[in-house]
Amino acid sequence: MTAKKIISIALLVAGVVALAFIPTVVESDSIINLLILIFIYTMLSSSWNILGGYTGQVSLGHAAFFGLGALATRLLLYTEGFPLIPSLLAGGVVAVAFAMFIGIPAFRLRLRGDYFAIGTLALAQILYVTVGNLLPTISSLPTQHIVTYQLAPRYYVILALLLFTVGVAYALVNSRLGLGMMAVREDEDAAESLGVNALKHKLLALAFSAFLGGLAGGAFAYYHVSYYYNFPFTPPWSLDPVTMAYIGGVGTIVGPIVGAAFFVVIKEYLVLNVGEYHLIVFGVLFILVVLFLPGGLVGAWERVRQMLTRRSRRGKFRLSPQEES
Repeated sequence: MTAKKIISIALLVAGVVALAFIPTVVESDSIINLLILIFIYTMLSSSWNILGGYTGQVSLGHAAFFGLGALATRLLLYTEGFPLIPSLLAGGVVAVAFAMFIGIPAFRLRLRGDYFAIGTLALAQILYVTVGNLLPTISSLPTQHIVTYQLAPRYYVILALLLFTVGVAYALVNSRLGLGMMAVREDEDAAESLGVNALKHKLLALAFSAFLGGLAGGAFAYYHVSYYYNFPFTPPWSLDPVTMAYIGGVGTIVGPIVGAAFFVVIKEYLVLNVGEYHLIVFGVLFILVVLFLPGGLVGAWERVRQMLTRRSRRGKFRLSPQEES
């Protein structure tokens, strides 16, 4: 194991330990709520990144998976009285079932690019309208759950789900399957000519993306006291993860994490200080990031690091005036 990997693992462990201790040392619930929001957004963006970033199938309907996960978890956990873990897993499974229902015919028809993006957006909107008509009432926790509601247990559950999501994404993209997904992203026809089954890889990427997106929705349902059933199906839950992935660095593991933290913090700051104009300011900021930082914040940092490394090497091997003479 190289020194770089050891340092990376040490930093990761230190970060996780620090996050685990935050509820014990921070008294402000607003900070805990902000971190939970970052965790959920990171899960959602990481799940989208598997399909859109690593496989090249840009979806604008990720809210369908997020919403179905939230709906199934909410109903099973608080209406039917199921345990937490089975309810969360059921949310992911329901999202995968819907993903296969739309993915198999779409990919068999070789729907890709703008057509796939618009098609997924339309399906998410159909679910938004359907759920809003079938379940028009607000979803509130039962009285016994409101009385015993505590923020810290939810923080730790969602932190565990975040670690699971990032771990699955990392293992997936560093596997043989992940290499096949990236080959499909670069050139689907060329990948098939080399023996890569494009349909299989796209469907598996869609399944992983939907399952983790459904888990994010389940975390949302477990965390919130009340919301309308169709709220997790609204367009922002489809567009925000795309924004976060591109801000942080699409097609990277760290990108969605950095993008989600940047997105949530800046958005909350703009809401408090700019008010109703925060969407305009954030939209302009996003355009600037895409134009001038095409690799996102992670790509910008990598370029700066490489530049500093090259300068350091040139300085190391530069001869002194005495040696030059």
